[in-house]
Amino acid sequence: MKTTQDGRKVEVVGRAITLGGRLETDEVVPVKDIPNRKAILAIAPDAVYLAGRIALTEAEGKIALEALAKAEQQFLTNPKAIEERFRYAARAREAELGIE
Repeated sequence: MKTTQDGRKVEVVGRAITLGGRLETDEVVPVKDIPNRKAILAIAPDAVYLAGRIALTEAEGKIALEALAKAEQQFLTNPKAIEERFRYAARAREAELGIE
């Protein structure tokens, strides 16, 4: 998706954004929603989105959002993932009821 000034790659891998191959975040936030947006825009005036510590332009943000949405859709429709979510919910309910 992008390479930082120090040469690290920013990529969307599954439902996460990685920086240099390490997990950075799982969400992209508009800069306008960040309380400290003035400081961010002073350093990165082209920033429209933030992904963890990574400032993204409008085009980069759209790519990231589309990739995350696609991965989320695949996750939600994957039969194994659905089964795992049901298993997790059942365990949580049993724990809530005190059943072990």
